[in-house]
Amino acid sequence: MSEQTSTESATQPTTNLGRTGVEVSRLCLGTMMFGDWGNKDHDDSIRVIHRAIDAGINFIDTADIYAYGESEEIVGKALAQSGKRDDIVLATKFFNGMKQQPNYRGGSRRWVIRAVEDSLQRLGTDYIDLYQMHRPDEHTDIEETLGALDDLVRQGKIRYIGSSTFQPSQVVEAQWAARHNHTARFVTEQPPYSLLTRGIEADLLPTTHRHGMGTLVWSPLAGGWLSGKFRAGRDLPTTHRSDRDPNRYDLSNPAIAAKFEAADKFGALADDLGIPLVHLALAFVLRHPGVTSAIIGPRTLEQLESQLDAASVELDDATLDRIDEIVAPGTNVNPEDAGFSNYWLDAARRRR
Repeated sequence: MSEQTSTESATQPTTNLGRTGVEVSRLCLGTMMFGDWGNKDHDDSIRVIHRAIDAGINFIDTADIYAYGESEEIVGKALAQSGKRDDIVLATKFFNGMKQQPNYRGGSRRWVIRAVEDSLQRLGTDYIDLYQMHRPDEHTDIEETLGALDDLVRQGKIRYIGSSTFQPSQVVEAQWAARHNHTARFVTEQPPYSLLTRGIEADLLPTTHRHGMGTLVWSPLAGGWLSGKFRAGRDLPTTHRSDRDPNRYDLSNPAIAAKFEAADKFGALADDLGIPLVHLALAFVLRHPGVTSAIIGPRTLEQLESQLDAASVELDDATLDRIDEIVAPGTNVNPEDAGFSNYWLDAARRRR
């Protein structure tokens, strides 16, 4: 992947978004933590967005499901106040249920067309640069979803389409369906990837790379495990995420205990290198030739500031070898962090 430097965003390295010709910053601002799920202060969240833009980040990712539309509304306010909507590559997502009633979720033509209109209104814009399917839909033919998205591209409401947390076979199926039916194709995929969650190296990253897709990795800090706070000899930190879901930090679970041990070793490695663990974690995922951008999800301005310089950190081969000794390539320390729950392995589907 060849890196470029934009004259307007000299403070952040940039690269091409797959084969689209669109140039994006290597750090993408994720906004899941803005609104009721994280920072409930809209003005403060807007300040974080403005700081990211001023620092050279031109790529913002959100989703309709984040705080049930509140995140999109905050992003819309921030872009309107900044006056820089046309400078920003704006991405959002659809799929997850927005209401308890039937037909307010999924990949059906009915819902896709409704969902995009709702997102456009909340974002206060008349077009979305990258519209992504948040998860694969086992109940809907991918041709139906792609057909609806193709219509929206032709109408100018969206520019490009992408997928999120698709398995390699689903990525290939979607690419084949788009080519066979001459519709818009997914130009990006958004999987989880971190020092602790390396499963996508085995098949997904090679697959997206072969198809010329941009890959935008989420949770590069492994849900806070790579913040530098999880170290041996210290009490487990109380975090916003642990308050919401304490089971994800239960060290009596062997897989979670293994994450803690690996996070501590990575913290020691970062100490040896003289850099923050946050920088090591982000630089690692950006080092892979199949990765376009890392989606960072700061809740506060302080968290954003701690990550802004990471895209300029270079890791040498010796450091990468030490990383591989802690977590082997292509493996997930905790299999539950893969992002995709294989519903075909549910007991009801395996037994008759």
